[in-house]
Amino acid sequence: MGVTMIERPFAVASRPAEVVRVRRRSIDKVLVGMGVIAALVFAVAGGLLMWGSNFATDYVHDELTSQKVFFPAAAELKDEGRTDLVHYAGQQVTTGSQAQAYAGFINGHLQQIGDGKTYSQIDDRGAAQAVEDAKADGASKAEVAKLQSTADELRTQRDTLFKGETLRGLLLTSYAWATIGRIAAIAAWAVFAGAAVMAGLVVAGLFHLRITPKTT
Repeated sequence: MGVTMIERPFAVASRPAEVVRVRRRSIDKVLVGMGVIAALVFAVAGGLLMWGSNFATDYVHDELTSQKVFFPAAAELKDEGRTDLVHYAGQQVTTGSQAQAYAGFINGHLQQIGDGKTYSQIDDRGAAQAVEDAKADGASKAEVAKLQSTADELRTQRDTLFKGETLRGLLLTSYAWATIGRIAAIAAWAVFAGAAVMAGLVVAGLFHLRITPKTT
């Protein structure tokens, strides 16, 4: 007669979860330490941003001042229809906003050259080649002189546009750097404000740490 063995699972008694107790003072110390580090990081970042802002502002001012560029008188600006620049009349270009305004003044003159074409659109080389081709084909002196006059005019326009666009580009670059410096200054003050907030939280944390009993 066979015997059948039946295995029954044994119930495993569950262990109570272990509770990790952390003292309130330990938490306060960690938070205060993190606050001190954050405040220092914000303060250093704000100092670097302010240094960059001052550098950009001073550099733009010094470079523009050395160029000795002045706005025309108010009467001249009005005659040219630039009433938007009258409040700059007679002033020396020393700031980014003035550089942007003077770049617009130059652009108004450039638009009157070559029917509004840019430096790269003036084909003075083609006009000069037309003169050479006319001479090679035995064209009359009057025709060659006319072609030469056109080539000289285009070359003058191209040179003027090149100089004007270069100066305008340099002024707009100064304006860009001045804008970057202004943004850096705003960011610096925002970071300094964050550092002040963190410093306040650190002080509050230290006060709370002081009044918290050690047995808690």
